[in-house]
Amino acid sequence: MDLEDQLKKLFPDHVPEPSEEKEEAPDTVWLQDDPLLCKYEKRKGKPITIIDGYNGAKSDFKQLAKELKTLLGVGGSFKNETIIIQGDYRKEIMEYLKDKGFHVKRVGG
Repeated sequence: MDLEDQLKKLFPDHVPEPSEEKEEAPDTVWLQDDPLLCKYEKRKGKPITIIDGYNGAKSDFKQLAKELKTLLGVGGSFKNETIIIQGDYRKEIMEYLKDKGFHVKRVGG
């Protein structure tokens, strides 16, 4: 028995109001003409993926970093106007950024 059925038993005369679905705001990340650079490095023996070259608002790039970390389920950070993702996820990151409308350039091997 779900919550709605329980409420109907408690309040049989109540007519629920139609709920308005909240529309999600469209992605407002500024798309640029220059490609984002997706690099692979090893720091202290551990692989990391670096995304660099964004020239839009800092808050948009921070939001993009958060979306990438959530999508991949990994840690990372936003430092010095670069996104650092733990692990080698160049392929997944490039596909995600291309789906969002960015031009992405793979740098390195």
